[in-house]
Amino acid sequence: MTPRPWRLMLAVAAALALGVLSVAPPAGADAPLTVRFAPERDYGPFVFADDDGRVQGLSVDLLARLAPSAGLRLETLPPAPLAQQLALLRAGGADLVSSLRPTPERAEYLAFTRPYVNVPALLVVRSAAGTAERSTDGQAALLRLAGHAVAVGAGYAVEGFARERFPQVRWAAVPDDVQALSGVRDGRFDAAVVDAASAAFIAQRQHWSDLRAAGPIGFDYALSLAVPKARADLVQRLDAAIAALPLQERAAIQQRWMGPLDGNALMSSTWQGLRWAAAWLGLAAVLLAVLAWRRHTQRSTSPATHAHDTAPPP
Repeated sequence: MTPRPWRLMLAVAAALALGVLSVAPPAGADAPLTVRFAPERDYGPFVFADDDGRVQGLSVDLLARLAPSAGLRLETLPPAPLAQQLALLRAGGADLVSSLRPTPERAEYLAFTRPYVNVPALLVVRSAAGTAERSTDGQAALLRLAGHAVAVGAGYAVEGFARERFPQVRWAAVPDDVQALSGVRDGRFDAAVVDAASAAFIAQRQHWSDLRAAGPIGFDYALSLAVPKARADLVQRLDAAIAALPLQERAAIQQRWMGPLDGNALMSSTWQGLRWAAAWLGLAAVLLAVLAWRRHTQRSTSPATHAHDTAPPP
């Protein structure tokens, strides 16, 4: 299976060639609009609270970069599990969440921006976990786990997909991916469904070398920013800011958080493809920018251009 991030790289490269990056950001109001951001507590590398309680991650850096262009001032609320933050949005206690994949259920009360990053969901098992360990097809491995306990994030977009596609599995909903993977390590679960970037981030941060990926399960996380439907005006502001963000800056943010991750502990070719895609995204952005600059320079210095510039009017 070709890692989906390569498709993302080609898409954004094509967008650069078509001039998407020339879209102007929205004209913000004189005073920035205050938006209450409800960050997830344990969804690294996208959004998480570090050991000192500071909210960090790819989505956090991206949002901080987008806010001024969108005419927004962010008020960051205390980090909490995703289910709790979604409940807060439904109750009117927050205005924005990040790193969220659109689903029909969520679309009933949320409005979403365009996606800004894409990662596949993997089946993760213990390194000594028999036949599932030798598989590179997460879907086939899940079929062999009929009746076994498999962890999945409660309220995560992949939960509904997993339960519907693999009803023979005994699914166990947990608050976050850290608890899902720790449960695999201590034997409470036979496997866990976690996105590739989070699995590598957690394994590296916790120094867990006894986990491995059994392969993709056929579900991708196309992550967006989300707001309550009553605040759909924020989507227009944020979408325009995302479109106006130079590709090089977006690639640099992705590379900062995904480039240093080491997927070797998970032995996942899917993760390695994701990591290389992030690196090549940055390289492609630089190359395309150089080519565009050279074409502009050649046009401005070509004889035809000078002849046109100096030709007398008809």
